[in-house]
Amino acid sequence: MGRTLSNTMVNLGIQSSCDEALYQLGLDIEELEEIEEDAGLGNGGLGRLAACFLDSMATLGLAAYGYGIRYDYGIFEQKIKNGWQTEEPDDWLRYGNPWEKARPEYVLPVNFYGRVIKEGSKSKWVDTQVVFAMPYDSPIPGYGNNTVNTLRLWSAKAPTSFNLSFFNDGDYIQAVCDRNKAENISRVLYPNDNFFEGKELRLRQEYFLVAATLQDIIRRFKSSRFGSRDPVRTSFETFPDKVAIQLNDTHPSLAIPELMRILVDVEGLTWDKAWNITVRTCAYTNHTILPEALERWPVHLLEKLVPRHLEIIYYINFLFLKEVEKKFPGDMARLGRMSMVEEHGEKRINMAYLSIVGSHAVNGVAAIHSDILKAETFKDFHEMFPDRFQNKTNGITPRRWLLLCNPSLSDVIAEKIGESWVTDLHLLKELKQFDSSENFLRDIMKVKQENKMKLADYIQQKYNIKVNIGSIFDIQVKRIHEYKRQLLNVMHIITMYNRMKKNPSASFVPRTIMIGGKAAPGYHMAKLIIKLVNNVGRVVNNDPIIGDRLKVVFLENYRVSLAEKIIPAADLSQQISTAGTEASGTGNMKFMLNGALTIGTLDGANVEMSEEMGLENIFIFGMTVDEVEETKKSGYNPKEFYDSNPELRLCLDQINSGYFSPEDPSMFRDIYNSLIYTDRFMLLKDYDSYIKCQERVNETFKIAEDNSGIPDRNAHEPIVHLLTFE
Repeated sequence: MGRTLSNTMVNLGIQSSCDEALYQLGLDIEELEEIEEDAGLGNGGLGRLAACFLDSMATLGLAAYGYGIRYDYGIFEQKIKNGWQTEEPDDWLRYGNPWEKARPEYVLPVNFYGRVIKEGSKSKWVDTQVVFAMPYDSPIPGYGNNTVNTLRLWSAKAPTSFNLSFFNDGDYIQAVCDRNKAENISRVLYPNDNFFEGKELRLRQEYFLVAATLQDIIRRFKSSRFGSRDPVRTSFETFPDKVAIQLNDTHPSLAIPELMRILVDVEGLTWDKAWNITVRTCAYTNHTILPEALERWPVHLLEKLVPRHLEIIYYINFLFLKEVEKKFPGDMARLGRMSMVEEHGEKRINMAYLSIVGSHAVNGVAAIHSDILKAETFKDFHEMFPDRFQNKTNGITPRRWLLLCNPSLSDVIAEKIGESWVTDLHLLKELKQFDSSENFLRDIMKVKQENKMKLADYIQQKYNIKVNIGSIFDIQVKRIHEYKRQLLNVMHIITMYNRMKKNPSASFVPRTIMIGGKAAPGYHMAKLIIKLVNNVGRVVNNDPIIGDRLKVVFLENYRVSLAEKIIPAADLSQQISTAGTEASGTGNMKFMLNGALTIGTLDGANVEMSEEMGLENIFIFGMTVDEVEETKKSGYNPKEFYDSNPELRLCLDQINSGYFSPEDPSMFRDIYNSLIYTDRFMLLKDYDSYIKCQERVNETFKIAEDNSGIPDRNAHEPIVHLLTFE
């Protein structure tokens, strides 16, 4: 969620009044804003997307609630020590959270473990262990519309009664200490992005969120009678008309069996009625096609933790496979492929399959991603439910990502076209009429330069690196992951460095390359990439021959509040994932909205962005999705590219030989071996295209430089562009 103070002031339209009031008191509002901790309650783009949705839904006046877990410790704080990432706990609640309100009157019980008994035709979940879910509400104000929605976060509380087996044995201390086990559920966020970790505590977190939330939704449905004369609503016929539950990936997919359990076991509906209500109520957003990210929970864990839900999943699967058999008679292979219960190896439940079957709509998050879901990842399910699959390209909130973080640019825009663009981004197209106005372009470049000066000052203070304000600020900030290809960026840095060393007198457009992002603590290769970035920076930044023409900065502890400083200052945004791997990306949109040019592959939302702005206004390189597939089929051999490209070979040999790690020459051997022998994300194949594209970037900025900051309109080169979509 980032910080709340500045966002609330902007959305309520009181920022300048507060600024003035504090100034009168001799206080600086920026200092106050810097004191607030980021609420880092999610991982990467998926969590940030939810935060942007909350702002947009409140601004549109939609009656929407966000639900999540109130982690005591959010995404870890990243510290760089001797070039390596280390993790420190994010104790964001250390000084309290003034934005939240505890709601003990709405505490709800959540059951775990136990067993299922049959009473006639009814099932009953008994002998469970109870944990209480305490809600904390945070306000989500809409922009200038007098609407405030709610983000409700659940915190786990132990029941007040003691564990009697300990208590009766006289072990009072153990009985009290044991309460921690219950409260551990909301202790810490699992910091993996695009990687599934099948731990019992994580499953407990997922069910805890689902069980508390569904009770809350049903309580609200029953008490909001919408003109009904009943003192309490008892019929669930209109439930799907009044309630929509959007599953943000498969993490809350247990909502499907949980809603079935409530409707059948507790409310006494027939299975068919309950199933109809469940499917009409739930919808599922898929956020990734990477196989290692898809949730597949071991059956033994579900059986232990939520035994009734496992029974319900088995029955859902049984009825679903009967439907598949009816539609595709005799196709036994298809039944095997589409079963939610995976029998090969350890028996598991495929949560994506459960989510598709139990929802009325399934969406990907960019056009290309949604096409891959239909054509490949969930091909069988698309054939079964062709009308169920759709696309909803991700978006960003222009309040936080332009109005709040780049007030100077917002003012320049508002002077020309008014302020209605803040809630209707399509109005930015009106700026096109000023694209040959020297004054307007100069104003925009002046804003960019001021933002670069602020960021340069931050870098000088934080890292003691002096960067050239006149250089291209070339930035890649996102979670560190092999598929996002920060390594390709590093290979370009090394190649530029080698060229400068080889020919020091040649004309180079100066660059400051910034890379930032957190690696999952257990992700060896990602942490090694961070170390490589820092070691390459150490060599480049201290080379007197290079001077200030090339600098490398690793931006420590990337988070929302740091993004708000970085993004307005960017000249170039790197979105360079292997085509077909990045579901959407939203950082790409934030950079573009703030007037940075994009270098990227035709992946995720880059594709739609390039269609929106025209290929002449974006730097596209590398293979398409079809070419990636073709290369895989024909048998990819990365060593061929290593052998045939001298610059690439020199770059990899330097990484392998200890040129950047003389203290331990074998430090980066794992990186070298992974690229030479497997190269899963095809960096070596795209390397040449990437380097050539970067040369086009240099030429473009050279033209801009030669024209005193205003690109030559006749050269068909990019101008500052300000288009994106909500």
